[in-house]
Amino acid sequence: MGSLAQEQNPKVLVIETDEMLAQHVSSDLRESGYDPSIAYDAATGLRQAKEIQPALVVVDRLLAGDSGLSLCSHLRATGARMPVLLLMGRDALEDRVACLQAGADDYFLKPYRSDEFLKLVRLYLHSDVPNHEQLRFADLVLDLATRRVFRSNRVIDLTMKEFELLKYLMEHPREVLTREQILENVWGYDFMGESNVIEVYIRYLRLKIEDEGEKRLIQTVRGVGYVLRES
Repeated sequence: MGSLAQEQNPKVLVIETDEMLAQHVSSDLRESGYDPSIAYDAATGLRQAKEIQPALVVVDRLLAGDSGLSLCSHLRATGARMPVLLLMGRDALEDRVACLQAGADDYFLKPYRSDEFLKLVRLYLHSDVPNHEQLRFADLVLDLATRRVFRSNRVIDLTMKEFELLKYLMEHPREVLTREQILENVWGYDFMGESNVIEVYIRYLRLKIEDEGEKRLIQTVRGVGYVLRES
């Protein structure tokens, strides 16, 4: 049993139509100390997500009868806040954008590789000591205990990756952060994709925190990276 052997192992819901792949993923998760459940279609997956309240959901983008992207959107529409990982067959920029638009936190490229997949799962399910601090910058407030973000008393819903990115920026206000620093500190693993994944996340973060026409706080430093400042 892995290092996650605790009184209650984190529940992980796997929504995958390929039975052999679903069993493989489930077996890897169980051996690593998680408590996996499998759903073989979108409708069952949505029902199980509501019933078992998993700590993490793994969804294949290509589900029979409904797409994984659509399922992610349905999950977020019901208020589900757990991390959602998409299994995807390709890594084009439009795929990453679609992944974010649907509310997924991250994706894992096929073919399935146990070690890399479990590393990603651990990244999202590592157990932090509860932190009751708040980070503040201008009229933006990030609550580390509830993982909620507020701007001008408006609640902003972020995916886990968006939250981690904003948290990193707010921990280093007015400090220019390079793309390499952001990848290393926010993604936390050897990122194999193109660095423009950061641009995609910054874009969606800006859309959410500037939704009411508020002043831009995340500034682009061309050729270098990004900085959190008021002008």
